[in-house]
Amino acid sequence: MRVGTFVLAAQFPGQGQGEALHRAIRSAEVAEESGLDSVWLAEHHFVPYGVCPSAVTLAALLLGRTRRIHVGTAVSVLPTQHPVALGEQAALLHLTTGGRFSLGVGRGGPWVDLEVFGAGLEAYDSGFPESLDLLLDWLREPRVAGRGSRYPFREVAVVPRADELLDADGAPKPGPEVIVACTSPKTVRLAAEKALPMLLGMHCGDEEKADMVALWRRIAREAGHPPEVVAGAEHVSAGVAQIGDCQEDAVQTLVKAMPEWLRDGLGKHVTVDGRYRAMRDPVEYTELLCGLHPVGPPRFAADRLAATAERTGITRFALLSEGSGDLAATEENLRRLGTEVLPLLA
Repeated sequence: MRVGTFVLAAQFPGQGQGEALHRAIRSAEVAEESGLDSVWLAEHHFVPYGVCPSAVTLAALLLGRTRRIHVGTAVSVLPTQHPVALGEQAALLHLTTGGRFSLGVGRGGPWVDLEVFGAGLEAYDSGFPESLDLLLDWLREPRVAGRGSRYPFREVAVVPRADELLDADGAPKPGPEVIVACTSPKTVRLAAEKALPMLLGMHCGDEEKADMVALWRRIAREAGHPPEVVAGAEHVSAGVAQIGDCQEDAVQTLVKAMPEWLRDGLGKHVTVDGRYRAMRDPVEYTELLCGLHPVGPPRFAADRLAATAERTGITRFALLSEGSGDLAATEENLRRLGTEVLPLLA
């Protein structure tokens, strides 16, 4: 089982943006020190829900500050950036870190970001498959041409080539792992047809995640992917982790801090076309997350992760550990996750 931390760089009420980013950096450093497997970085624009606007840029910084831990984006939003530019950055990080980088991509939301970056609503409504195809071509082929309606361009050389990394025996290693954030059957189908692992959100329970994995496997088989590829897909389950001496203390830590951050952070999203987007009740959502994920003492947290793995088949986790909003508490939470929970899973 591979347990990592999910970093939003959340700006809690009363905090500065630099404070949130500093906590994000320290989260990665402490995660490595504590033996966690990975760090997964989110990106957002114009909202305090998360103040990192470029997950790839922050990943580059953290890869330079660490030596062992794997760093991934969760996710880089494809509709607001050119897939070739993103592919170049992913190849660069893959090659220069010996393969410690994973590229998670997603469709994002119908936010004003689409207007600011000139992508337009069409990029969100229908452009994701074309962008994903172009990105995958860039990471796998020596020369690429843009053949879709959104990104038409003549054939050019891919530089640097993501597949030029060699393993210990001198054999070529594949390019960076690409993971797709899936929140609907449509995106599950898209990921499965390309045999790309899924990132499943922290709002989903085990039953819903198990259903999505089952759907992915069925579609992947129908697409002709070999049984070992279908069975070996390493999906990632996002969640929340808060380790306490008792479950009540751990829950209260999150219930006291998260609702105001969620209310302020998510409430500032603006849709590009004025469509109404209902927001979850922040207190109810926090309580839901506490009930779904490893929030409690170490033994409970380990059992909760093991139960999710058994029900869904997912053995990789990206766990939000900054839910207290406090730097020292976040560091302590990560240390307990690594030193008290991980040994129980082994």
